[in-house]
Amino acid sequence: MKFSEKIASYQGSHPFYTFEFFPPRTDEGFENLQSRIARLNDLQPLGISITWGAGGSTKHRSLELAQMSQRSFGIDTLLHLTCTNMEKGAIDETLKTAKESGLQNILALRGDPPRGEEEWKAIDSQFSLGIDLVRYIRQSPEFSSHFCIGVAAYPDGHTGQLYDEETELKHLKAKVDAGADFIITQLFYDINSFIVWLKKVRAYGITIPILPGIMPIQTYASFARVTKLCGTRVPPAILTELEAVKHDDSLVKEYGIKLAVDMIKRLTSEGHVPGVHFCTLNLEKSVHKVVDLLQWHGPPHHSDHNRLIAETSGPTTHAPKSTDDSELLITAASAVNEATTSLTGIVSNDLDGRSTEPSQASTWDDFPNGRFGDFKSPAFGNLGPWGPLGIQPTDATGSEWGHPSSRDELTSLFLNHLHSKVSTTPFSPGALSAESMMILPYLEQLTQRGWWTVGSQPAIDGASSADDVVGWGPKAGYVFQKGFVEFFCDESDVNRIQKAALEKGNGMVQWFAGTAQGEVRGNVPDGGRNAVTWGIFPGQEVIQTTIIEKQSFIAWKDEAFSIWTDWSSFYPPQTPQRLLLEGVRNERWLVSVVHHNYKDSAALWTFLLQDVGQSQSS
Repeated sequence: MKFSEKIASYQGSHPFYTFEFFPPRTDEGFENLQSRIARLNDLQPLGISITWGAGGSTKHRSLELAQMSQRSFGIDTLLHLTCTNMEKGAIDETLKTAKESGLQNILALRGDPPRGEEEWKAIDSQFSLGIDLVRYIRQSPEFSSHFCIGVAAYPDGHTGQLYDEETELKHLKAKVDAGADFIITQLFYDINSFIVWLKKVRAYGITIPILPGIMPIQTYASFARVTKLCGTRVPPAILTELEAVKHDDSLVKEYGIKLAVDMIKRLTSEGHVPGVHFCTLNLEKSVHKVVDLLQWHGPPHHSDHNRLIAETSGPTTHAPKSTDDSELLITAASAVNEATTSLTGIVSNDLDGRSTEPSQASTWDDFPNGRFGDFKSPAFGNLGPWGPLGIQPTDATGSEWGHPSSRDELTSLFLNHLHSKVSTTPFSPGALSAESMMILPYLEQLTQRGWWTVGSQPAIDGASSADDVVGWGPKAGYVFQKGFVEFFCDESDVNRIQKAALEKGNGMVQWFAGTAQGEVRGNVPDGGRNAVTWGIFPGQEVIQTTIIEKQSFIAWKDEAFSIWTDWSSFYPPQTPQRLLLEGVRNERWLVSVVHHNYKDSAALWTFLLQDVGQSQSS
């Protein structure tokens, strides 16, 4: 059913809500997301939306996920569609597939520039802006009447654009006049500014439904990263309150839930919005809790009587007049789909090889830790609400990184980051963390060797979960870490690491190494999974927040080498900078090393700086 029709006919006792998901990066995550969507469907959302990766990078997975939600789960699904890297033929194909799948809702977006490109450029002159998609669909005899169209709005201003507010409003009004049926806004946290913006939108003559985008804060790091990328205005009071709890993941999540509830109450009472749009980041606990606290959660709908499977798709003439035919009859295909949905919604008691209660299925990946999370989680390597968080043009061409044309200059850049002389690198969006400062002398030695470190953590043996530097999770707990480091180096160095691990590692050192071309080496057994961060808390099972295994390493390896590609693309071909960065991508290896002796804080560094140094490549 079209979102516009559902919104117009909605007569619930509370405002409606929709959920947004993105296609997971791994097959296992994709499979687990299906049961997650089924559970969240019990909250009876108006519908859900599925994002579209930058440049159509998730095209097939986005369509597959949308088709599954619409057909198998019976959830009205909104498919995001962008102009980026899309020609008319590709757009026609996508719209035709969506129509054949029963999808009736499209969110028309311009999209962000493809990774590695400084400016957005249309590859088909017909599709340069979101409004072009709206016009094209509305002018197409094949698609015009079939699709309901949503568009985006940006209360804090369009990311990366220099338009003033008046121009932004003109663009929004033009999209509405072209045939948009509803609006979804980008995430925001300044509720006062949003309400002022909303009044201006209405005064501009825009009357279609507006759904505010709500993203409950999951972790402090993801909040800081996404708000920076999106240019989101954050009130000082929120920053102050988050600063006080940022080292406790549980308290950050609880604060994010409370903030979302407070925002939604004001939006519905003062802004009079008909509903809200939740950006879930493929997690469910926070949005479920928000809906519960708002007391918007009604019981799942179940039919009060059995239904017969119809032998024909034609109308029946024998149903009681007081009952709609559809209440008593069901087609064979629909019966199969409903049975599948019901079974999918049943949570297995053996999730990921662990005995778990049904109530735990929504929280087993409740503390996603960036790229180091569990690759089986639907939230693994999340892309953020509006696409991947890659290098921005202002970063790559700014003065802070300089314009390196030699490996020595790259080594200086990584050292400058360690010494806080630069605040970021292409691989580190912020200054060196207090945790990494604990192992700074070791990181300096590795970097001086030409091993450019991009990720690390010290070994921790039972620190308080309330520790200001390494603590996380609920109070009165203890946290543990194995020493870990990740860096770029040459193949000869990889050979020395391999030799040293075999001869001197004593079974305590495990490693992975990979190239941009797809070669992967290591000594971790097939199916092996290293928990490198875990916590013990009162009344809970052991919580593992950081897991390193082959699939997650490969996913990050591909992302890491794409960053070198992005960076090089900001320089013209054949320039010294371009040649250097492309050479690094093509020649160097990404290496990940874990030492299992977490009781010895120097064990990892002794191995790398002494044992590897004494080994000769074979």
